[in-house]
Amino acid sequence: MISAGDFRNGATFELDGQIFQVVEFQHVKPGKGAAFVRTKLKNIVTGATVERTFNPTDKMPKAHIERKDMQYLYNDGDLYYFMDVETFEQLPLGKDKIGDSLKFVKENVVVKILSHKGNVFGIEPPNFVELEVTETEPGFKGDTATGATKPAVVETGASIKVPLFVNIGDVIRIDTRTGEYMERV
Repeated sequence: MISAGDFRNGATFELDGQIFQVVEFQHVKPGKGAAFVRTKLKNIVTGATVERTFNPTDKMPKAHIERKDMQYLYNDGDLYYFMDVETFEQLPLGKDKIGDSLKFVKENVVVKILSHKGNVFGIEPPNFVELEVTETEPGFKGDTATGATKPAVVETGASIKVPLFVNIGDVIRIDTRTGEYMERV
């Protein structure tokens, strides 16, 4: 069990038959009345976010999320295939479970498959990936004073904003959590 007073970002628990993850929390102690915990929760299965307040002594059952390393093999239409790196078993997942979490992931990259009680609900890509730029407009010399950016397309087909000095063929590092350009490699 986990009490609302022990909430931290990333904590997972069961509430009303659903699994929630704490996105934000704030302990509030008003001058008059009892203290409470204001939270922003994400339903890990549906992805919906809700705001809710709890009494600090409220207790909920903890939800254990399993994270398993699997290699992304390929996609065939709406099915994406993953291979367990230890047993070599393949796992097909539908587009509804994947969402856009693979937009920066190339084939043969190891990702984490997230599941609760055997039900897969999501994919966690590596935090940073290195991808080649396949499309972008040329930058102009002297245009760098404002830290301007331009759109670019990487080899997985995803669009990203990059600095003006990045050209086609450059390999760049991308933070998959935010989708932002980090550096040229």
